[in-house]
Amino acid sequence: MNPILVINGGSSSIKAAAIDPESGEQRVRMHVERIGGEGPTVRFDDEAPSEVGAPDHEVALRTLLPRLVERLGEGVALGGVGHRVVHGGERFTAPTRIDDEVVAAIEALTPLAPLHNPANLAGIVAARKVLPDLNHIAVFDTAFHATLPNRARHYAIDHELAEKHGIRRYGFHGTSHAYVAKRAAEHLDTDLDQLRLITCHLGNGASVCAVEYGRSVETSMGMTPVEGLVMGSRAGDIDAGVLVHLMRQEGLDADGIDQLVNQRSGLVGLSGVGNDLRDIEERAAEGDERCRLALHVFSHRVRKYIGAYMAVLGGCDAIVFTAGIGQNSALMRHRICQRLEVFGAVIDEDGNRLASVGPERRVARISTPTSRTHLLVVATDEQHAIAQQTADLVAGLDRVTQDRPIPVAISARHIHLTVEAVAKLFGPGHQLTPRNELSQPGQFACEETLDVVGPKRTLKGVRVLGPTRPGNQIEVSRTDEFFLGLDAPVRNSGDVAGSAGCKLVGPAGELPLEEGVICARRHIHMTPEDAEHYGVEDRDVVEVAIDSEGRDLVFGDVLVRVSPKYALEMHIDTDEANAAELSRGAEGALLQATEGRARLTRKNVERK
Repeated sequence: MNPILVINGGSSSIKAAAIDPESGEQRVRMHVERIGGEGPTVRFDDEAPSEVGAPDHEVALRTLLPRLVERLGEGVALGGVGHRVVHGGERFTAPTRIDDEVVAAIEALTPLAPLHNPANLAGIVAARKVLPDLNHIAVFDTAFHATLPNRARHYAIDHELAEKHGIRRYGFHGTSHAYVAKRAAEHLDTDLDQLRLITCHLGNGASVCAVEYGRSVETSMGMTPVEGLVMGSRAGDIDAGVLVHLMRQEGLDADGIDQLVNQRSGLVGLSGVGNDLRDIEERAAEGDERCRLALHVFSHRVRKYIGAYMAVLGGCDAIVFTAGIGQNSALMRHRICQRLEVFGAVIDEDGNRLASVGPERRVARISTPTSRTHLLVVATDEQHAIAQQTADLVAGLDRVTQDRPIPVAISARHIHLTVEAVAKLFGPGHQLTPRNELSQPGQFACEETLDVVGPKRTLKGVRVLGPTRPGNQIEVSRTDEFFLGLDAPVRNSGDVAGSAGCKLVGPAGELPLEEGVICARRHIHMTPEDAEHYGVEDRDVVEVAIDSEGRDLVFGDVLVRVSPKYALEMHIDTDEANAAELSRGAEGALLQATEGRARLTRKNVERK
């Protein structure tokens, strides 16, 4: 496979590497510094830097890319170009082919990332001019966090003001969080969609992410990369009132506050010796109290987020440490893991001291054999991830067939019961009574209904579906969730571990449930023949456009479920149907067909 050129454009620098998308091998590396300044230099691989004429990014790439390609060897051509872009806003939730419209859209996002997007864009514009015949793909740091639920996206500020300026939480380091989550799942020999992980990307920039069954559901960075953990020179979380106070007392303007929280805070501000943790650890060992404080504040902040995300996830299978500090500082990992025993995470001190990861050994386990929660050190490789995603789009793996519309049905609240639950609620030996067949073969709505009792209110007469199942499950909409007073997670059908509980009331008895209430993830049922036609597989995640007489909407994060037992149909809940104006007054209908039709627009190329 031809190598992929991965470019990370900075305001006065360019980092580039030709990478094998399968193995991750970096065949050639190039680092250009001080572009547009005095004495620009270039370094190839591990050679000493040399001066180069680079008044701007285009001249630098036009001059140096032929030298990079030459180093690949005779007959080796680049397969495409992947560009790291820090901020994708709400529009870019997946790797995207770059054209003039995409360039303009990235430029329009500059107010959200004024320090990053213009630099990334400069590399894109220059590379497209120098390599016009290759596919250029943008890979966004924010894309992995597109699955954040509303409660994790929003700040508690004036709603109209937030809407006007696009103020919400986006999250960053998504490429790294996604990459190490997959490597952790491989190490644990468990499908990623069966794991709850907390990934800690700890470097000069640092963030934590709660990954629930392969999806980001919470992360420490917000609208900008300043929120969250203590970082090299960024403050992380800070009382907004402190900034207002400093503006008044020190006469700081917006630029002064920006410089303070981005360049004079974090480890730099706490330690007084810089942002290199190695230097800070050395000075702390010698008795420097400010450096000791920096270590304590840094580790405390990470530990606090881990504890919070344990609560968000309802437990955790593994905590992952990655990036410069996470991979290399045994002392910081030791500090962070103190007191995590309460969550079943017990560090193996010898294993932690000896842990070493890199290209040859990607994962090291640093928890004891009896630790319920695994502690892992995983080597991140964002460039490899970008190369993989770029190669997949160049190969067209995201493309789907759009010529056959998919029927859309509204799935209202309903209940699935075990044999034991049926006996408890309707009497010993009771058999569910079919009322009418559903669109999915073998499934039927029952005559039987139950009351669902939540902490606040009761939903009366919720329909039971047959046949019986191995586990009890109650599927509700977001509106139902609030009505009941529950916090029901968005889950795939059948995945109820750690979900909300309720009480079911039937004619013969009551059944308290500790878990079982979910908001079902939107999904598409299809047969293997349908899947082959559309170019998708079971458990693929796709983007779907809904065409109807109401509002046309695009739904991302739609799960594909393939089985010979299924009939082709997309299921959405009543809230989603109302948003698309598919059916008014659909509430209470168990499974109601609509006039709307769905078109697959693309599938997620994130590798399983």
